Amino acid sequence: MLRIPTLRDVIKARKVISRFLYKTPLVYSKSLSSLLGCDVYLKLENTLPTKAFKVRGMVYYVNVKEVKKGIVVASTGNFAQATAYAANLVGKKAVIVMPQGVPTNKIEAVKELGGEVVFYGKIFDESLGYAKNLAEKEGLDFVHSVNESLLYEGVGTMHLEVLEDLPDVDLVINPIGGGSGAGSAVIVYKSADPKIEVICVQAEGASSVYQSLKQGKIISTGIANTIAEGIATGRTYELAFTILNKRIDDVILVSDEEIINAVKLLFKKERIIAEPAGAASLAAAMKLKFSSKKKVVLMITGGNISDQLANKLFND
Repeated sequence: MLRIPTLRDVIKARKVISRFLYKTPLVYSKSLSSLLGCDVYLKLENTLPTKAFKVRGMVYYVNVKEVKKGIVVASTGNFAQATAYAANLVGKKAVIVMPQGVPTNKIEAVKELGGEVVFYGKIFDESLGYAKNLAEKEGLDFVHSVNESLLYEGVGTMHLEVLEDLPDVDLVINPIGGGSGAGSAVIVYKSADPKIEVICVQAEGASSVYQSLKQGKIISTGIANTIAEGIATGRTYELAFTILNKRIDDVILVSDEEIINAVKLLFKKERIIAEPAGAASLAAAMKLKFSSKKKVVLMITGGNISDQLANKLFND
């Protein structure tokens, strides 16, 4: 049985995480507010040590679970760095199984943090199956990046920080791949005030969660074709679906072109560097219409953009 985390769990996690990770900025964007016709705030998770939100979940995990020999996970990059960083905090081994095609900068970052990288498969879901087998073979603790409840509790602290800094927030937009970010958003905001809207955004080329939430049942396409590798998953996972189904206010699809435009816009207007997955919230916001009085938070979930893409986008 999957355990559904609560707001109380997130508050408990905050006490632990605050010893290791600093509170990330929530900044008002005058330029994006003018462009979108509402008050826009950016939650800068790209300022964390691993430049992405997932480190919150793993830092919490290693501090409340007894890790024996080490940890093995599957990841397209940001969860990999989170695992390596957190395992290093407690002096444990971290093995990360990655699909082919992960940006070089993410691979190098994992290695710099002491993680061991193993490549297997073309998409995340293939890497996941291999990681499970490897954990059993080598006696390591396997941590599922989506179906592990403790990760939601740790990740949820970013949303708790939003509430602390902006108690009258009206709407939060969060990218979704596996679902710990969007799922924890629902846990925090809907528990605090059901009137706070939560919207998640997924890439058109990796739309399993979108289809699942629209139809009210788990659907896995097996396809993850998007430039935003941080949200490139070909299936819907049970824990995220259970949390999000009938509680999320909406889920939006964005194209790779819209995502890239959002990456460029964040840099042009605010000099913020976001990876494609991290900028998906802005891509979704560009498709919506807002009341001028609405306070909207865009979760900038990661900044690990590849050198090649950064050079192409920011030097044109």
